[in-house]
Amino acid sequence: MNVSAWSIRNPIPALLLFVLLTLGGLMGFSGMKIQNFPDIDLPTVTVTAALPGASPAQLETEVARKIENSIATLQGVKHIYTKVQDGAVTVTTEFRLEKPTQEALDDVRSAVSRIRSDLPGDLRDPVINKMNLSGMPILTYTVASSRMDDEALSWFVDHDVTKTLLAVKGVGAINRVGGVNREVAIELDPAKLLALNASAADISRQLRNVQQEASGGRADIGGAEQSVRTIATVQTAEELASMDIALSDGRHIRLDQVATVRDTVAEQRSGALLDGKPVVAFEIVRSLGAGEVEVEQGVKAALERMRAKHPEIAITEAFNFVDPVSENYHGSLYLLYEGAILAVIVVWFFLRDWRATLVAAAALPLSVIPAFGVMYLFHFSINVVTLLSLSLVVGILVDDAIVEIENIMRHLRMGKTPYQAAMEAADEIGLAVIATTFTLIAVFLPTAFMSGVAGKFFVQFGWTAAIAVFFSLVVARMLTPMMAAYILKPITSDHPDPLWMKTYLGWARWCLKHRLLTSFMTVVFFVGSFFLVGLLPTGFIPPDDLSQTQVTITLPPGSGYAQTREVAEKAREIVSRNAHVKKIYTAIGAGAAGGDPFMQGGATEARKATLTLNLTHRTERRGTSKQDIEGQLRQALDVLPGARINIGFGGSAEKYILVLAGEDGRVLAEHAQLVGRELRTIPGIGNVTSTASLVRPELIIRPDTAKAADLGVSTAAIADTLRVATMGDYDQALPKLNLSQRQVPVVVRLKAEARGDIDLLSRLPVPGARGPVPLSNVADLRMDSGPAQIDRYDRLRNVNFEIALNGQPLGEVEKLAMNLPSIRNMPPGVTQTTVGDAEAMGELFASFGLAMLTGVICIYVVLVLLFHGFVQPVTILAALVLSVPGAFFALFVTHTALSMPSMIGLIMLMGIATKNSILLVDYVILARNEYGLSRWDAVIDACHKRARPIIMTTIAMGAGMVPIALGVGVDPSFRSPMAIVVIGGLITSTFLSLLVIPVVFTYVDDLINWSLKWTRKGAASANAPGRPEAAVGHTALQPDPNSPGAA
Repeated sequence: MNVSAWSIRNPIPALLLFVLLTLGGLMGFSGMKIQNFPDIDLPTVTVTAALPGASPAQLETEVARKIENSIATLQGVKHIYTKVQDGAVTVTTEFRLEKPTQEALDDVRSAVSRIRSDLPGDLRDPVINKMNLSGMPILTYTVASSRMDDEALSWFVDHDVTKTLLAVKGVGAINRVGGVNREVAIELDPAKLLALNASAADISRQLRNVQQEASGGRADIGGAEQSVRTIATVQTAEELASMDIALSDGRHIRLDQVATVRDTVAEQRSGALLDGKPVVAFEIVRSLGAGEVEVEQGVKAALERMRAKHPEIAITEAFNFVDPVSENYHGSLYLLYEGAILAVIVVWFFLRDWRATLVAAAALPLSVIPAFGVMYLFHFSINVVTLLSLSLVVGILVDDAIVEIENIMRHLRMGKTPYQAAMEAADEIGLAVIATTFTLIAVFLPTAFMSGVAGKFFVQFGWTAAIAVFFSLVVARMLTPMMAAYILKPITSDHPDPLWMKTYLGWARWCLKHRLLTSFMTVVFFVGSFFLVGLLPTGFIPPDDLSQTQVTITLPPGSGYAQTREVAEKAREIVSRNAHVKKIYTAIGAGAAGGDPFMQGGATEARKATLTLNLTHRTERRGTSKQDIEGQLRQALDVLPGARINIGFGGSAEKYILVLAGEDGRVLAEHAQLVGRELRTIPGIGNVTSTASLVRPELIIRPDTAKAADLGVSTAAIADTLRVATMGDYDQALPKLNLSQRQVPVVVRLKAEARGDIDLLSRLPVPGARGPVPLSNVADLRMDSGPAQIDRYDRLRNVNFEIALNGQPLGEVEKLAMNLPSIRNMPPGVTQTTVGDAEAMGELFASFGLAMLTGVICIYVVLVLLFHGFVQPVTILAALVLSVPGAFFALFVTHTALSMPSMIGLIMLMGIATKNSILLVDYVILARNEYGLSRWDAVIDACHKRARPIIMTTIAMGAGMVPIALGVGVDPSFRSPMAIVVIGGLITSTFLSLLVIPVVFTYVDDLINWSLKWTRKGAASANAPGRPEAAVGHTALQPDPNSPGAA
């Protein structure tokens, strides 16, 4: 059934259909969430186990290896990454993508519970979570007040702010950064303790046994049931000080006789500063499925209400990851409008008829808006990926309508009425329009089924583009002819051909006469462009140009909070001198803002500080990119002594991670030092940081087993005594003070100055079989060192080298690193692997290659179905070859890397390039079949009739891409390479299609004629007296007696 003719005869149903589709699309658009990236569910599970005070070497043996070995037996495990730090183990298991996340989580849970009894008894129960890509903070606020101290502000955040904000729709978690925790400190006097011959552990345990509320059973008094409660809790620190407790040997003492009891705050291990002023900060994380923009609106409204309620507290925004998201959203819509307007101007420029322009212009909104309705049904959101795909197809969406309207205008010039012209023109070009649309869908859809993590992101890309392109076909077949039939006016004046047409037809005739020369020049051009590929750098994701960056400062192991804060402040003073830095938010020993969601975090440490810088907006610093500013900061911060400095966000495409793995820790560390030295010789890179050289100071106690056995002292008792004396007991074993809304821990330990006296520590009494014994009698104390952090990868010790790319393409740096002598000649037992972006890049390029191949096969299948022959579509596929050189040349001229966005551009080019040749070949076949023209005349007539729509669509498409290539509106770093590829490829493919495709067509036609003659000879000899069998294939491909052959 001819849809166009039907909708011209019955305009009402077609109009109603589009009204409904538009309404559905508008409703879908208003219901869609605005996000940065689509929510992706990756089967990655994290196990976190904590044993405060335990060293990394001990945890590796007793906890990490056991958990790894148990998890490794599960099905579908891809990689196991382990980070062992002081008192904490983090094991991240990455499963293959086909494994359902919930199943992966359950498997890991059962694997850990199988070995729970083998793990140390004091180890806290391991916490098992699935990785959440939306788990990074999107907003950070700070609170400060002149009327409240740190403890009151911290409680205000923990209690009031958390309660209020968690009630906001879409908020997943609130994490406090900085501030202090309240605790009751019982600081023992070491001299009195030694005089009493008592240990801190003894006092802490006895206090816990006394100061508690315990259940005491049930009583039946007076015929009623009562529950029995034993209450010995106190309400204040003063009451606690006057409490009597019994020691384990029967004596009893008052607490204030041996200790100072204070209601105070815990030792500070983390802090937050805003422009150098101490504050308490909190980070806001969105929940899965929520949109960043709506979360920000809800949070801002809630905080406004809090400001009104508590005018004495200043709540300030420290940094904001939502602004780039909303900027991207508004910028992309702006690009859509801009591309659409430019495309419409092109149509008017060629047709010089406002009615025809109106008909073509209606196609764009009517293709995009219904697409939103379908995207909403597919549960897509408005994010970087979907907006990217829409900004890509904006030029294509007008194409079908342009081709239709141009053809109708040509028929009008023949003196037909608009109704008749619309009927005939739509019928004539119908096949070509359907073919071009389905080839585009065949190109875009395979990207939705790519493998790997990158493939998960592209699901929405492929579908969005395919849906929008499909709707553009519906518009071009139903609405455009119908509107043309009723809106256009008959053309009375004569319209001569444009001036360029004569020149072009002269060139086309020359090419057809010199077929071999034309073919040779094309091949040379094509091969030459492939030599350019070797000169193009390869990257993964181009570095962005947003107005935020980070400076991460790491001090040597053993540094305390005070030292870290001092260095962070020095760094802040240096950084704030840069003219482009507006605001600086410092988080010390806490905070996850700007981290990489793909890299496992591990526990926070007091020796690390992160400065988050808000820079001036891209539009205010013309010519200076974010990478330039980062380079300036890198040089300025070189003066900081003894600190390791990293610049740039954890999650951005700014680092290359090289991994060395091996069983033997010593060999690995030695070789890692050599590799580190060589890596630093690579030109142009930023800092090289490795995890190998981290050694921390330790105080080692070695018991003398003979003496300890004689006095009945166990190793466990020694460790226990020292742990409680220096750090306090484990959290779960501490006595608590009950307040109205919370419990405050009561920590018993030595005074802070006593912890710095090794002499005093050696005299601490340790419980023995015949009474307490001084520690130095049974053990030897000395200073030593041990690893501060152990990294493991797939159950082997490993060393990670993080190389800051500093704007260099990832592929280049990787190539240089792989050619270093130390990497090429590894010692036995040491292997090299890549993780992170480099691994993802390998996967991505492979799956892109597959998607392109699938696209080409799909195009061929679609064309075979439409042209009813296997050979003729080869002519059209030749256009693919013609589009590639221009793309590579454009990248080469603009010094752009061959990266993910340029790959997307190449995929899109394939669809557009085939389009031009379909229009030409379709008309040649039509002219020979229906108008009985010779081959030469048919080819020249096709060039004459179809050159204009081809050039119009190319210019419209290019015009739609220009704002993106120039980087107007939105951060251009990702989109610009894509637009450059498309524009470069469009220019060459159009130019070459118009000249080379006619030549290829004649060659293919000769091939068909030759094969038909050959088959006829065979058939004639087989049934000699009878007639030859009917020729197989499309009627258009019959040899023509009038054809001049290879003219």
